[in-house]
Formats: sequence, structure tokens, C-alpha cells
Amino acid sequence: MSSSLAISSSSLVFPTNGNAILFNAISSCRISSLKPPSLNSIFITIPCGSFKKASFFTSSRPFSPVMEWQDCTAKMEIDVPASVAYKCYSDREAIPNWMPFISSVQVLEDKPDLSRWSLKYKAFGRDIEYSWLARNMQPIPNQKIHWRSLEGLPNRGAVRFYPKGPSSCLIELTVSYEVPQLLAPVASALQPFLENLLKSGLDRFAKYAKSSGSTR
Repeated sequence: MSSSLAISSSSLVFPTNGNAILFNAISSCRISSLKPPSLNSIFITIPCGSFKKASFFTSSRPFSPVMEWQDCTAKMEIDVPASVAYKCYSDREAIPNWMPFISSVQVLEDKPDLSRWSLKYKAFGRDIEYSWLARNMQPIPNQKIHWRSLEGLPNRGAVRFYPKGPSSCLIELTVSYEVPQLLAPVASALQPFLENLLKSGLDRFAKYAKSSGSTR
């Protein structure tokens, strides 16, 4: 024999593992039992003020945002053939000679496609230092050099060489990187700042390549 219970239009019923929980927004708390042959359902009436949202809305776990990636590009026409510019830029260990924020590049002897990079620069009131291991991807001779990091500071990039005549070329340098946590507060200023550094580096490279080309 089962008992019956009238449910107002403002009540909500949620089944849970064979039990049904009734939330009534206007009644005081009471419990009654229904016992059908194959189901034992318990109805609990809870005042409106006691009803709370599910726990996944009120989780205390810290929010982990997706880190921001930025792209920087610099272009410059230089007075050396594309083949000379390509050969100079292929010498990774020489890059600190013209790129102001790169302090060292070391090519691994047993794996020449890999190289370890160190960055040191003072900016935004901080001494910035990062390092990473990079792999040079398959190049296109006299046209493209590109790489991506394997560990350390996440970054990737490419240098493209466009002939503009027998003795000049256009260089396009693109660098993409994940904004480090330390620099997240100045992320909006970081991109134009780095693009200026890349342009400064290409200006130095133009002089370096022209000097190297004249001695070959």
C-alpha cells in the first residue's frame, strides 16, 4: 500500500539512484515516504532559501587561462643578393652579432638541426632572461629558414628572402611566441616593443651581411 502526496506547481523533483528528491519553494521542511513495489522514493521539501546552485558553479579551484600567443613581423630591403643573405642568416651562432636580445646560440654538434638559445634583455623595469631548445625545420635554399622550439620558451618563426634584383633582396622576419607569465601585465606593449627590436636587428644584419658579402 502506498501513500500519496500533493505537489504544488512550484515544486521540482530530481531522481537520484532510485530515490526522488522534491524541492518545494514555499513549504517548510518535511519528509514523507512512497513505497511502490519496485521503488522507494523519498520526498524532501526544502525552503527556498536553502536551495543552492550545483557545486560546479561554486568551485574554489583556481581558473587557468589559456596563454596568449603573439606574432611579430619585421621587413627590410638590403643591398646584398638573396643567396648571401640566406647564407649569413643560416649561421645561427652568429645571430647574437646583430639581434640585440639574443645573447647566445649554440648548435648541438651531434644534432646540427638543434640549437640552444639564450635571451637576455632589460625592459619594462625587469631583467628578462629566457632560454629554449629549437629545431630548424627543412629549409628552402636561398628562400626560407624556419624553426620551432622544443622546450623552454615556446616560440616559432621564419625568415624569408625575396630577390629584388641581382644585388638586393627583401628580408621578412616573423616570430611567434607565447607571452611569458612574467610579462603578461605588459602584453599589450610587448608586441610593438619586440617588432622594433626585430627591425633594429635587421638593420644590423644588413650591415653584417654586406660586410660579409664583400669579404667572400
